[in-house]
Amino acid sequence: MSCTHGASGVTSDGATWLASAGTYPRSMLALWAERPDAPVVLPCGAVFDVVSVPAIFGRRMLDRLWDEGPGSGPVAAFRGRMLLFAGPGTAQRLPALLRWEEYDRKGAIPPLLCHGTGDAVTVPALRGADSPSRSGSRWLVAPDTRHPWLPGPEILLWAAVRAARTAVRISIFPPADQDAKVYDVSRRR
Repeated sequence: MSCTHGASGVTSDGATWLASAGTYPRSMLALWAERPDAPVVLPCGAVFDVVSVPAIFGRRMLDRLWDEGPGSGPVAAFRGRMLLFAGPGTAQRLPALLRWEEYDRKGAIPPLLCHGTGDAVTVPALRGADSPSRSGSRWLVAPDTRHPWLPGPEILLWAAVRAARTAVRISIFPPADQDAKVYDVSRRR
C-alpha cells in the first residue's frame, strides 16, 4: 500500500484528534472551521510525539513501514523533513534505543529530531493535502480518525534500521568484474 497516493486531507475526526493535543481544542476547531488552510503549532507529548527526519531518509522509512511493516500513523512534510507522528513517549525512548544499538555512531542513520513533552511542532493545514501550503507543509498521510494508530519507538527503530540497510549507494564507477584476470604490468619494460 502506498502511503502518499490519494492523500485526501484531514477528516473531521482527524481534526478533532489533532485539536485534542492543544490546550483549547474547541477554539482550535473553531479556528480551523474559519481558516482550514492555516497551519498551526501544536504541543507534543500528551496525544502524540513527532520524529522529524530528513525527507529522503524519511521516504525510505515510510517505504519500509508500508511495504514490510504495519504502516504508519499520520505523516507530514515540512521544509525538507518528514514529520512522523508517533505514540507519546517515543521522543524520549527512540534516541536511547539508537544509542543502545549503536546506530547513532555508525552514521547510517541521520540524526532524528524527536519532539515530545515540552516541544511543539507546526502541523500542515487541514485542507490541501496534495499540494504544499504557503508554509511549505503538507500531509502525506493525513489523520482520519479520532484515535489513529501511532507507531512506537521500537517500530520506528526497526524502520530506520531497515531504511539505512537498504540505502542505495550510487557510484560513478562500474562494478568490478569478479572473474576478470588481472595482470601486473608495472614490472614490464
